[in-house]
Amino acid sequence: MDAERWKRLSPLLDVLLELQADARNAHLEGLRAQDPGLAEELEKLLALEEADDDFMASPLLDKPAQPQAGTLVGPYRMEVLLGEGGMGLVWLASRADGLYQRKVALKLLRPGLADPNLRLRFSREREILARLAHPNIARLLDAGIGSEGQPYLALEYVDGISITDYCQSHGLSVDTRIKLFLQVCEAVSHAHANLIVHRDLKPSNILVTSTGEVRLLDFGIAKLLDDAEPVAVHPRTEVRAFTLHYAAPEQVRGEPVTTMTDVYSLGVVLYEVLAGTKPYRLRRQTDAEWEQAILAVEPLKPSVSSQRTTGGTRDGSPEARRTARRLSGDLDNIVLKALSKQPEQRYASVEALSLDLQRHLQGRPVQARAPSWGYQLHKYVVRHRWALASTLAATSLLAVALAISVSQGRQAMRETQRAQAMQDFVIGLFDNAGVAQQGNIFDARKLLVAGERRGERELAGQPLALAELLGVITRLRIGLGDYQDALGLLERQQKLLARLDDPPAALQLEAVTQHGRILRLLDRASECLQVMAPAEAMVSRLPSQHQALEADFLSQYGRCRRVAGERLGIQQLFERSLALRRAIHDEAGVAENLYDLALDEADLGRADAALAGYDKALAHLRKHVGNGNPLTVEIQVSRGRLFRSRGDIDSAKSTLLTALAIASEVHGDQHPTTLGVRRLLVAILTDQERYAEAARQIEPLYGLTVESLGREHRETGLALNTRGIIALEQGRMASAMADLAEAVRIWRGASGSQNLHNGLFNYGMVLHHA
Repeated sequence: MDAERWKRLSPLLDVLLELQADARNAHLEGLRAQDPGLAEELEKLLALEEADDDFMASPLLDKPAQPQAGTLVGPYRMEVLLGEGGMGLVWLASRADGLYQRKVALKLLRPGLADPNLRLRFSREREILARLAHPNIARLLDAGIGSEGQPYLALEYVDGISITDYCQSHGLSVDTRIKLFLQVCEAVSHAHANLIVHRDLKPSNILVTSTGEVRLLDFGIAKLLDDAEPVAVHPRTEVRAFTLHYAAPEQVRGEPVTTMTDVYSLGVVLYEVLAGTKPYRLRRQTDAEWEQAILAVEPLKPSVSSQRTTGGTRDGSPEARRTARRLSGDLDNIVLKALSKQPEQRYASVEALSLDLQRHLQGRPVQARAPSWGYQLHKYVVRHRWALASTLAATSLLAVALAISVSQGRQAMRETQRAQAMQDFVIGLFDNAGVAQQGNIFDARKLLVAGERRGERELAGQPLALAELLGVITRLRIGLGDYQDALGLLERQQKLLARLDDPPAALQLEAVTQHGRILRLLDRASECLQVMAPAEAMVSRLPSQHQALEADFLSQYGRCRRVAGERLGIQQLFERSLALRRAIHDEAGVAENLYDLALDEADLGRADAALAGYDKALAHLRKHVGNGNPLTVEIQVSRGRLFRSRGDIDSAKSTLLTALAIASEVHGDQHPTTLGVRRLLVAILTDQERYAEAARQIEPLYGLTVESLGREHRETGLALNTRGIIALEQGRMASAMADLAEAVRIWRGASGSQNLHNGLFNYGMVLHHA
């Protein structure tokens, strides 16, 4: 297979490997409709992946001979077996040729498993270790192949004990334990900076020497985040290679890992270092119980666990009480933030976790907070902004309802009353929806309609609470692609706010931001400007803790002005937002603004700079957030458009197919974003002169677009334009003229539309041929 072909197949293969079997087959069928040859090649590669997974289950040799003490491997003489795992053995060894006297940890490929694919994994570990040079990471000293073909890695031998044993045996104070843990953070952060995720962080892989120096070990199942070259063995095939007790929820679910997977595992280690116990107390300690706990059980606060004995009884000793008081508050919040079930709720990076611990040691305010109901509800909206397009499990929704209904009781009486009103409302909503019935799955839209109705009725005496609720439902509606419904909700919310004597500035600005966002999505750019421009002065009056809201306003305002055809000052808006998001470690927001700046380059006709910007935003997103994100779709679509404008149809098609697979997964097949990607792929068919196939696909697509966005939307015009071009190429002049004329009419009414010029050209062309 040539390099160019692999470049097309590789991203599609990555997406397919991350899907469950049913979703994978569905996407393959979609790809087959676009490019049968490409789909066939992908099926072959998937079959190879499955075959590669199978070979690990059977030994290749019967009872292979185990190495013995005194055996020579390369220049090293093995002395004592230190440990063994599924892939290799680790021996304490020394140089036999007298070159130096240092002891080494010699890692050998397990006898009987020297298959070429396993050698590739072994080589991958060598490549990873060769990238790393940090005082807190055990160094790679040498690598080679012995005289009998035995691959080996010679690593720095660390004479130490696990970090938890070290803390216990030395009776370290809480502050000293934190400082020791910060060394671990430095090591993991160095690995992440070199695009490496460890994936198996646990106390036994974190040793502390007699001088108090940390060494991070065992990168045997680490994952490379970059795509410098294709890896023959996909990380998802390494079933249960990690240690379950320290695994993140996404590892248990078999989902792709990111740097935030390591953040979770570090949270478990930090929990043990501080509290002396694991986050979950289980009765039977089975794998099934552990999986359930990791996926669904909220861990106890470390301050609470630190007062429990091994048997689960309360430890009332003065020392236990002192430790609990020391952990209570900031340290509880920091640990629990790292242990959040959803990656986006954790610290965005190991550096962010480390900085919060340092802030705590310095007596400064930390970023982690005990979340209020409003914060938890907002996070729920963000977490499910695309998954809500399908259906939601009733039990999951009930759990969320209970979580967001807890009032902190630390606010003023007015805040408490509003929180209580929201609590009663949410619990009642879910109870009456019948969500407690086993196996009951209901449509998210029906729940939102019920929420609106009950909110109007039961929160009528709490206008601020009702306004907040309508804002939440608005964001859910946007996530579902229900833009018109969302607009109606916002208009009702703004009427409520207008009735209040002193509405919170943050809520006002958030309402304006969402209003502008919806108007932009509906292609009503001039109205978007009318709504957002007067609110720009509000930003400077916001309290400092609302940096995320300020950044969101600046970003949405910049996009509104771009769609309206304005240029002056837009870049500065995105750069201000980017600086704010970097400061608060909003990595998804950083990627979003990098993408905004790349679009600026595209608007100025600087295609090379735009492509570099798209790639930079995509790399940041993959590193810090993951691939299954709506922004990934937007960036890939822009890349596909750019390739198409250059005449590179193969690259455009491959990129858009990748975007379609992700869009279908995160949005659903009938979301406006997914429809837009499908329309671009139909346009690719016209570029390839496959007009009959394009005509078959555009008809249902046009109907879905009208149903989703209405007849006056820019995307509807694009669908009509595509249908008109197909009709023109097939000689159906009357149909072509009607469709292209309607597209031009739509775009004339869309202020700032960038499609009008092309539409007029196409319409002129059909008039010329008529």
